[in-house]
Amino acid sequence: MTKKQIFTYITIVIGFGAAGYLLYHTFREYSLSDIVQSVRDIPTYNLVMAGLFAAGSYVCLSGFDWAGVRYVKNDLSYPKIGLASFIALSIGQSVGLSGLSSGALRYRYYHHWGMSTEDVAKIVLFSGVTVGIGMAVLSGIVMIINPKDAATVLRLSEAMVMGIGFACVAVTGVYLILAATVRAPLKIRSWSFEMPTLRIAIAQVVIGTINFALVSACLREVMAASADVSYLKAATAFVLANLAILITHAPGGLGVLEATVRHVMGDQASIGSLVAFRVIYFFIPFFIGLPLALIVEGVFRARKRSAGQGASSSVTPEPHSA
Repeated sequence: MTKKQIFTYITIVIGFGAAGYLLYHTFREYSLSDIVQSVRDIPTYNLVMAGLFAAGSYVCLSGFDWAGVRYVKNDLSYPKIGLASFIALSIGQSVGLSGLSSGALRYRYYHHWGMSTEDVAKIVLFSGVTVGIGMAVLSGIVMIINPKDAATVLRLSEAMVMGIGFACVAVTGVYLILAATVRAPLKIRSWSFEMPTLRIAIAQVVIGTINFALVSACLREVMAASADVSYLKAATAFVLANLAILITHAPGGLGVLEATVRHVMGDQASIGSLVAFRVIYFFIPFFIGLPLALIVEGVFRARKRSAGQGASSSVTPEPHSA
C-alpha cells in the first residue's frame, strides 16, 4: 500500500468520524420518531419544489463538464457529457473526496470515448475552478447584501464581511480579465494549461453561480415549510456550510452541513428539513447514479467483448502447404 493510499484511507476515517460526531451533536436532542414526524410535516409541494431545484442543480453540474470538454477542444455530445457528469457527481458528492471519486469515474467514461489522460485531468481541474468561481460569486453576493448573519457566525465585523464579499466578486472579475487577455500557456512537465476563452469563462461564472443558487433554493424550500425563511438567509447558511465542508473534508459534508446550517438558522432549520435536504440532494441522486453506473459499465464491457469477437472472426487462417 502506497503512502498516498494510506493518507486517503486515514482522511476518509477521520472524515467519517467527524461526521458521526457532528451528526450526534446536532440530532442528540431528538428521537427517531421526532425526526420522522418532522420530515412528514413538510408539505408535498415543498418537497416537489426542492426536488426540482435539486434536479436543476445537477443539470448545471453537467454544464461544468460541458464547458470543460469544450475547453479541451473536444466535440463530445452533450448526452454523453451529461451521463458521465451525473454518474460521477451523484456518487462522488455522497461518498466524499469528490475530486478523486468523481474524477476516477469521469476518467472511465471520457477515456472510453477517446479522450487522453491529460484532457480528462484538465476537465476535472476546470470543473473544480468552476465550483470555486460559482461559490465565490454567491458568497460575494450574500456577504455584501446580508453581512449580519455571516458576521455573527464568523465573529467578524459586518464591514469586514462586506469587504470579503467584494473581494470574492473582484477575484471573479480578475479571472474574466485574464481569460480575455492571457493566451500564453502554462507548462507543467509535459502538460500544457492555458486560460479558457472569455466566452467559456463567462459560462463558468453563470453556470457555477446558478448551480449554487439552485442548491440554496432547494435548502430554503424544505426549511420554509416550518418557518418564514428568506432565500437570502438560506443562501448565507449554505455558503457558510460549504466553507466549513471545504475545511473539514467531511464525506459529502455529512454532519458539517447540518451543524452549520443549524447554527446559522437556529430553530428555523428544523431537523426534518435538514434530513429532507440531504435525502433530496444527495441520497436520491446517489441511488439513481449507482445502478446507472453499473448498467453503463455492463454496456461498455458487452461492446468490448463484441468488438473483440468481431476482430477475431475477421482473421482467417492461412492454408498450410503440403
